[in-house]
Amino acid sequence: MNDAAKAPFWLTGNFAPLATENELSNPTIEGTIPSDLNGRYLRTGPNPMSGPTDHWFLGDGMVHGIELSGGSANWFKSKLVQTPMLNMRGDADYLTESMASLKNGLGNTHVVSHAGKILALEELHFPQELTPDLETVGAYDYNGALNTGMTAHPKVCSKTGEMLFFAYGLMPPYLTYHRVSADGELLQSEVIEVGAATMAHDFNITENYVIFMDLPLMFDMKRITEGGIPLMWSDDYGARLGVMPRKGSNTDVVWYDIDPCYAFHSLNAYEEGDKIVIDVCRFDHYLKPGVPIPPEQLTRWTIDTKAGTVEEKKLMEIPVEFPRVPDSLVGQKHRFGYMAHMSEEFPAGVGVLKYDFQSDQVTEFALPSGQYCGEPVFAPREHASSEDDGYLMFYTYDEASDTSDFVVIDARDVEAAPLARVKLGVRIPFGFHGSWIAD
Repeated sequence: MNDAAKAPFWLTGNFAPLATENELSNPTIEGTIPSDLNGRYLRTGPNPMSGPTDHWFLGDGMVHGIELSGGSANWFKSKLVQTPMLNMRGDADYLTESMASLKNGLGNTHVVSHAGKILALEELHFPQELTPDLETVGAYDYNGALNTGMTAHPKVCSKTGEMLFFAYGLMPPYLTYHRVSADGELLQSEVIEVGAATMAHDFNITENYVIFMDLPLMFDMKRITEGGIPLMWSDDYGARLGVMPRKGSNTDVVWYDIDPCYAFHSLNAYEEGDKIVIDVCRFDHYLKPGVPIPPEQLTRWTIDTKAGTVEEKKLMEIPVEFPRVPDSLVGQKHRFGYMAHMSEEFPAGVGVLKYDFQSDQVTEFALPSGQYCGEPVFAPREHASSEDDGYLMFYTYDEASDTSDFVVIDARDVEAAPLARVKLGVRIPFGFHGSWIAD
């Protein structure tokens, strides 16, 4: 990549923002889009429109979506999330204004669908509701019932249809848990006591429990005026997992100490008798002063609730991120996990990995040199006969052409050639998370 000499990575190459929105009708298809894929694939990411941003995480949200039906790609769009902060990037009081209202969310981290709503998420504000055509409706607060932000990683229970999520705060309360019914009513909000303001990016659910990750990546609000994100590693805070019944409260949480570490993302969690199994992408540490950031590696924590212990096991050495299982298995036992094989140069994938937890076998859809990908999202095949009977979809970027494609591969055989490649002819900046939203 021809990066400017001193520019931060998130303003250069394929991290750099698009200057305009894009909209394409009937883009060119190589191969065949499966006819049972009817819906939209939506993925969001940072796109700082009105001036430099102090960190990759702080760019204005832009959603990149493609609509599929009957083997065709009807349209592709890159649309900005129209938030109150969109044109304030250059203001000296930008961060202060951002925190002044929960309505000021950027929508730059994840896109999910629940109870008929499409929500673009980040972590310190309300979600931003979108239409199926990617127009912004506005901040969504569950009809006034939500009074905190919302994590970018809510979990929709595959058994009950409930959405479970949490919010972390820079000031007390530092952690609040929420439970939403299958039809979109906020049923429960509980303050969970933790020791300080930490970046709790993700959490876990099982059929009966939620599991919080209280890890030592700390907010230091004295550094807020220095620019960037005021985060730093603490050697003193410790690390622990908090297990709580899904309808429980703070007094029901049982905490289990683990070795200090950080995990942005969990693959999944499930119960097995008296044990809770959690698979995550784990850093030994993150933003530790004077120390390079180590690679993330797939790791399994097994909580023995009867013995009160946690066993930790590294599952492979390959650096990985953006882990996913089928939505139908969230909180249930999984055999396979899908994730991006991360580049050693910068935070983008060089291939898509499939990990078999039964055999410990790893297979990969490897990209040619100079091509990169993001998070793989699973969509089931119609009348699927096995857990992996479906498709993985993601965007790729090619340095040579400076353009991106939408790619669909067979989840049963990730090493095979793509089933379909939609040639978009435009660039999609590297971003974060998304969802397949079936019709």
